[in-house]
Amino acid sequence: MNEKIKRSIRWGMVGGGIGGFIGESHRMAARLDGKFNLVAGALSSDAERARESAAQCFISAERTYTDYREMAKAEAARPDGIEAVSIVTPNASHHAIASAFLDHGIAVICDKPLATSVQDGQDLVARAAKAQRLLGVTYNYSGYPMIRHARSLVAEGAVGALRLVQVEFALGWLAAPLEQEGVKQAWRTDPASAGPSGVVADIGTHAYHLLRFVTGLEIETLAADLATVVPGRKLEDNANILLRFKGGARGVLWASMVAAGETVGFRLRVYGETGHLAWDEAFPDQLHLRLLDGTDQTLHRGGKLSPAAKQATRLVSGLPEGFIEAFANLYGDYAEQITARRDKRPPDPASLLAPTGADGVDALAFVEAVLKSGLADGSWVALG
Repeated sequence: MNEKIKRSIRWGMVGGGIGGFIGESHRMAARLDGKFNLVAGALSSDAERARESAAQCFISAERTYTDYREMAKAEAARPDGIEAVSIVTPNASHHAIASAFLDHGIAVICDKPLATSVQDGQDLVARAAKAQRLLGVTYNYSGYPMIRHARSLVAEGAVGALRLVQVEFALGWLAAPLEQEGVKQAWRTDPASAGPSGVVADIGTHAYHLLRFVTGLEIETLAADLATVVPGRKLEDNANILLRFKGGARGVLWASMVAAGETVGFRLRVYGETGHLAWDEAFPDQLHLRLLDGTDQTLHRGGKLSPAAKQATRLVSGLPEGFIEAFANLYGDYAEQITARRDKRPPDPASLLAPTGADGVDALAFVEAVLKSGLADGSWVALG
């Protein structure tokens, strides 16, 4: 544990009840370093499920809620109230829930996307600034050590000036019409819960944030071919997006929920004037560096890495780290920022790599531009 953190952060959660994958992922990540202590929650709007879920998380009955507004008000009034809350509910509810906690002076860690519109995202950033509280967004793949090393290599010019970027996040779990079978996670195909975008908001923003995080490139214009492959589905489930970056680089982003048979399909390739970097989530501890001069290296986590990558590394080389550890790195960064404010000191600069509300708004602007282009049959649309 970071020596600067003198006690754990009192922490709450909205959503993430029994059987929810992403809620449990957040809990495992937050607890991994012992910096957060889950003491309150509105884990479900159903009273019985809320009680059962809270009991499994060792939350006391008096701090078990079914309404996030009641939770925000009650916790803010307690001398031992929560200092931070994680929001792991469907997209369309994020803005209202985050607003309630920020307005009560409680830091917010929100699962992606931050909201369902740029306007709502900007509103949350303004509320966080007014409250002087953290607003984090868990684009957790930026927590992988080798992704942070890739960022450092690009910044050092290891592959020269950037020319091409290819990123894809392809999954196959919605290749069948699961929403017609009552599968819970299929809320991601329902505009009432997911908002106006399906695959682009859900995993396309992960791909977008990752390419921005590693390369620092800014999109100037984009052209999107959006498709709803499964008949009867209400939102897009496949997106092929051409990207033109400021400075002349070009890119391609593919996001799909209907790539049948794909389970771990997140990949990034960055090409510069003198070589390229390649990363595949199926082998997250590896980063490939290949240069025009014949250099061909497979870099491994735990080796001679950049300071940012070393700080995100927990185990020695040869012992694998993965999804939860990367997620935990973000929670560690957020803990440092929350604790620094509590202790009235500057945060460790390394902790500022974790995605914030500004990153969330950036991703929402990407989504809105993609939807605009898709509605215009793939016309080029400016971002920003």
